[in-house]
Amino acid sequence: MTQLVSILIPAYNAERWLGDTIESALAQTWPNKEVIVVDDGSSDHTFKVARSFAARGVRVLSQSNAGASAARNAALRESQGAYIQFLDADDLLHPDKIRLQLQHADDGHRASVLLTSAWGRFFVRPDHATFSPGPLWDDLSPLDWLITKFSQNQFMLPASWLVSRRIARRAGPWNETLSLDDDGEYMCRLVAASRRVRFVGESKCYYRIGNASSLSSQKTERALRSQFWSLKLCIDHLLTLESSERTRHACVRLLQDNLQHFEPQWPELAGRCRELAHALGGELITPGERIHFRVYRSLFGWQAANALRSRVNRLRLQLRRTVDRLPQFHSHAN
Repeated sequence: MTQLVSILIPAYNAERWLGDTIESALAQTWPNKEVIVVDDGSSDHTFKVARSFAARGVRVLSQSNAGASAARNAALRESQGAYIQFLDADDLLHPDKIRLQLQHADDGHRASVLLTSAWGRFFVRPDHATFSPGPLWDDLSPLDWLITKFSQNQFMLPASWLVSRRIARRAGPWNETLSLDDDGEYMCRLVAASRRVRFVGESKCYYRIGNASSLSSQKTERALRSQFWSLKLCIDHLLTLESSERTRHACVRLLQDNLQHFEPQWPELAGRCRELAHALGGELITPGERIHFRVYRSLFGWQAANALRSRVNRLRLQLRRTVDRLPQFHSHAN
């Protein structure tokens, strides 16, 4: 099989990580590939780093800052592959990732099976990545995949996907109105547009955590409004496949697990979550707080308590990154 695979990398102020990410794309043992990087109006040396790979065949595009979804769409329009590999600028692929998935694939212009892989979290060194298999690490129908994701609060790394051109056309472009959880909404659309999701366990990729500049760390009002809208769209995608008691229950579970992002600081968004759950036949329960956070909040207010919690979390991440650099640290699974 000689199908072309397009590896698409959106990048914004990613000079620190981008070189390693591009190297992991170029190191793929699947020979027929193209690598396209879109610099989304970075203010650092991201474009320069990407251009340094041009002599090795990497195509580099540049655009004014418009967000990750717009950058992915720009790369998608330029791509020619029968299969598409999305890759964030701080994540990595195992050298055999694509080759192993394509062993289970048909012609990408006709295939309706969405391929996923194992993925592990790491801080600094991918050889220290921790792999934690979950219920989505299985062959599932689109309906069962979405119900499992919603009802069990599951996440699948975007880099784990290998998307046929046929499914990408059915699903449509990334939603450029979303900033936070744009990948979650797009994933649900891909799954809904597929005939089946096939998990290839021997294929692997790596998710860098502890990056404070990543989109997933945003907590602005604009980001949280995007997250709510993404939740609403994901629910619509599932109910389009099947509107039943079990799917509505899964949707309520999804809203319950995400209510903590909106309450108590964003009462309007929390209220909209509750209204949506009620329309689905369910009720949401106010999320609990740890005792030390509740005491601090009662003394100094929610904003001060949340700021302290953020600082503590950053210190924990810095400590874990430091430990990850130590040679005596052993990987739990690789």
